[in-house]
Amino acid sequence: MALTAIFVSGCIDDGDSVLEKKEVSIGYVLWDGEIASTNVLKQVYEAAGYDVEIIAVDAGPLYQGLARGNFDLTVSSWLPETQKNYWDIYRDQIDYVGPNLEGCRVGLVVPAYVGINSIEELNDLKADFGGKIVGIDPGAGIMQNTEDAIEMYDLDYNLEASSSAGMATALKRAIDREEWIVVTLWSPHWAFNRWDLKYLDDPLMAYGTGDNATTLARIGLEEEKPEAYAIAERFHWTQEDISEVMMDIENGIPEEQAAATWISNNPYKVKYWTEGHNQA
Repeated sequence: MALTAIFVSGCIDDGDSVLEKKEVSIGYVLWDGEIASTNVLKQVYEAAGYDVEIIAVDAGPLYQGLARGNFDLTVSSWLPETQKNYWDIYRDQIDYVGPNLEGCRVGLVVPAYVGINSIEELNDLKADFGGKIVGIDPGAGIMQNTEDAIEMYDLDYNLEASSSAGMATALKRAIDREEWIVVTLWSPHWAFNRWDLKYLDDPLMAYGTGDNATTLARIGLEEEKPEAYAIAERFHWTQEDISEVMMDIENGIPEEQAAATWISNNPYKVKYWTEGHNQA
């Protein structure tokens, strides 16, 4: 009887070690592309056997949270330009994993029917724009870029803080009425698929030369959770990929379902992310 008890106990111990719970937490900002990428990555980790917590924060707390170890990683960082101010503060306290999406852009955007093409022309037509630039959440890097642009171009405009959704609503309302509007916007973003928009030229480079969506991790993740870190390293997709998920969400499909649809349509890419096997 004692031998049986010992044997059973040993099996339980072995089972516990084999079935050890795997967990990962992902911080993200509530911007359309980051909602799409984070929900896809969440389901990728779940397919690899992880319990996943996703934590929505503003841009500043995103970096602060990684530095403090409040969550394991993020795919929501825009570097080297847009969030440079946060990176400069926390770079020594965060693990730079690498880009997950290349060719991102930020700037001031107007409907294509608006009769100007450069930021330099905004002051001449201040009344047409109501003297305001419609922005997003005040902690976003693009808002600091826009404050810089106002100073660099000596613009007589107010920058109105809003949210990603609030900015998109204002843009839709103006386009429906064929009114002039200038907004802070970035690509990839579903708005460019829905409407005919254009970036205003930025000869003084207030918005830099472009960004990559970048994966960052808390220091120590690679050593403590090497499998989770490896998945984060391999997570990389295209503008077309992310646009598919963003458009589905914008068209009313729940975030989780939009992510699941993309995953089911891209099994080889997901297999590479989770297992490291070559893509077909």
